[in-house]
Amino acid sequence: MNFFTNFQSFLLTIILLLPFVYCQNIPNPRSQQTSSLIGNRFYFFSGDLSTTDYYNNSAANITNEVWYLDLSSSFNTATPPWNKDIEMPIGYILSASCVSPIDNSVFLIGGLTFIPNTAKINLGSSPVYVFNSTISLWTTPNIIGFNSSFKMRNGIQPVIDNYEKIYTFDTTSMTWSTLAISANAPPSLSSYTATLLPTGIIVYIGGTKTRSDNTEEPVSMYEIQTFNTKNYNWSTKVAGGDNIGTRAYHSAILTQNGDIIIYGGAMWNDSTIPATPYIAKLNTSSWMWSIPNLSQINSPQLSYHSAALYGDYMIIAFGQIPSKISRSFISLNNNLYILDIKSYTWVT
Repeated sequence: MNFFTNFQSFLLTIILLLPFVYCQNIPNPRSQQTSSLIGNRFYFFSGDLSTTDYYNNSAANITNEVWYLDLSSSFNTATPPWNKDIEMPIGYILSASCVSPIDNSVFLIGGLTFIPNTAKINLGSSPVYVFNSTISLWTTPNIIGFNSSFKMRNGIQPVIDNYEKIYTFDTTSMTWSTLAISANAPPSLSSYTATLLPTGIIVYIGGTKTRSDNTEEPVSMYEIQTFNTKNYNWSTKVAGGDNIGTRAYHSAILTQNGDIIIYGGAMWNDSTIPATPYIAKLNTSSWMWSIPNLSQINSPQLSYHSAALYGDYMIIAFGQIPSKISRSFISLNNNLYILDIKSYTWVT
């Protein structure tokens, strides 16, 4: 009897501990992280956990955590298959990541960290960190051509082509290069999205641009800046279609048929006001905007979030909820939302 009594007590303890163990494997809500889809894994790097860091100052709570979602099997969005990987050498926000098409290495570029116990922003000591997802290893490569004259930056969105060139960083030779500024180049941009088309054209959508007096203004959603990676020429595509409001801190994914779907974002000068509509589609053949007809609204408006396309599903995670934000409080999200882009329905 003692054996069975002890066994029952042990089993009861395990049952009671299971929810606790499971809860420990759920990432905290965060925003301003960077993310990359690598095979069947959707990776998330770093982020700000603070709910009071509205101005990106000493209230920031920057983590160096690395999480990923295992997408190889079906799952319920209420209980996503979260996994924790090896931590980053240093925590970042507002950085950018690109995945090598050759060996799936992740290149993290730019971003902000914060000097402990001060209100000073630290731009970091290295322009690039590399993550080998196969063996979970971080390295800091020696960059040729990088010097103090190269300004560190944040709020950028680089792209990588099939030749492993991140514009303008060659990952095969680890060399920085500076392209000549052409006469039709746009002004400095921030908080935009950049999408590389199969034709080698980079499409820049939204964000802000810098005026000649160094003040900022929103980028029109109907003047789409594009960059040709084959001849290094800039051009402006005049878009039409549905009424799409300006925005920053949004996301963009490229569908199999060449459309760009943007999601979320907030007003460029007030992150408490959601951009409208919260989802839109750009046809890159006709350069026409359209607003998909969603059968139901299961996702909140988000900004500073992550999005990726996996098959026919747009997966959205983390970020801020602008409609619930004030100057003293930030509403963070760690729920997962999945949109079927063929039927434009939210699935669980």
